[in-house]
Amino acid sequence: MRSVLRTTSLLFAVALLSGCGIFSRDDHQLTPAELVEFTPTMEVERLWSTNTGRGVNRSMPNFRPYYEGGRLWVGDHRGQVTAVNADSGRVERRFETGLALSAGPVVQDGLILLGTFDGKLVVLDAESGERRWTARLSSEVLSYPVLHDDVVVVRCIDGRVFGLDADDGSRKWIHDRSVPLLTLRGTSDPLARAGQVFIGYDDGMVSGLRVSDGSVLWEQRVSEPEGRTELERMSDIDGPMAIVGTELYVVTYRGRMAGMALESGRMLWVKDVSSHSGLSLRRTQLAASDRDDAVWLVDRRSGATLWRDEQLKRRQVTRPVFYGNQLVVVDKEGYMHFYDVDSGEFSARTQASRNPPSDAPLVVGNTLYLLDKDGTLTAWRAGPIN
Repeated sequence: MRSVLRTTSLLFAVALLSGCGIFSRDDHQLTPAELVEFTPTMEVERLWSTNTGRGVNRSMPNFRPYYEGGRLWVGDHRGQVTAVNADSGRVERRFETGLALSAGPVVQDGLILLGTFDGKLVVLDAESGERRWTARLSSEVLSYPVLHDDVVVVRCIDGRVFGLDADDGSRKWIHDRSVPLLTLRGTSDPLARAGQVFIGYDDGMVSGLRVSDGSVLWEQRVSEPEGRTELERMSDIDGPMAIVGTELYVVTYRGRMAGMALESGRMLWVKDVSSHSGLSLRRTQLAASDRDDAVWLVDRRSGATLWRDEQLKRRQVTRPVFYGNQLVVVDKEGYMHFYDVDSGEFSARTQASRNPPSDAPLVVGNTLYLLDKDGTLTAWRAGPIN
């Protein structure tokens, strides 16, 4: 979850945001909603807690746990990479990379993929931690790279997308798209499927690229930047997109949620929802939290609203994630909130951390994993109250 703004001119950003009153602490409309009382129908149990390093810092790197082969892999801003047993919370491996990490790790095919603030993609051996190769890119990496058909696809903050040979890091292709003057700090992860990779940009555009050579298969604008100022025209795609069957789903900031045909980019439906944290998908349902922190559940086939809850407004909640028949968000105070998917009513709440979450919880089977900004990783399980 990243709502920090970036621009080519820091002074411009500060002046613009101050003029718009975003930093005003006297505005009662910015007060987080009070937590409401309810009768819980689920009980939440913490299974274990483990320290994974120093967490994030003010530079806002993109860290979240990555699950692979029974382990959770976590990075921190000082370059430490930690592998934790997903069942017990026991630390199994720790690598000190000495890198200024900005995104990752992604662990695929025995490789650890890491992005850095100085514009590098670094690949380590997942067993030994030894460096396999390093590729110098054009700028900071905030999105998670993806390995698909022996090509590593990585997106940089300046809008360039690189296709790199997975064996040695040599450049196979580059796709360049300019970014607006003012955007949210963050980039959506490349999303690969069947020889294609889909990229969401800061101007509300989605591109479908061929993984093998980077050629453009289609481009479609989800939302048009509108307004008199750069701030009003922001329409970033920063959070996860989702694919099911032959359809792609995406949501933009100050813009729209949309369903799109995967092969052509044709718009199937659009809906006025604005979010910077992306979407979660389960069968016929999409979930998102909007820029005011209202939580939405939407029918993915038509875009129809199934329910919408505003009781956590302005609490800076994460992207909702599906957990069984529950929808789970975490707010800036570390409270984990459970909604019943069918009714949209609260079913449980627990304070999972004293620190804000680093990202949305990760669901693996019947376990929720949460990484906070201090680097503490916890595992949780919920079930009906007996």
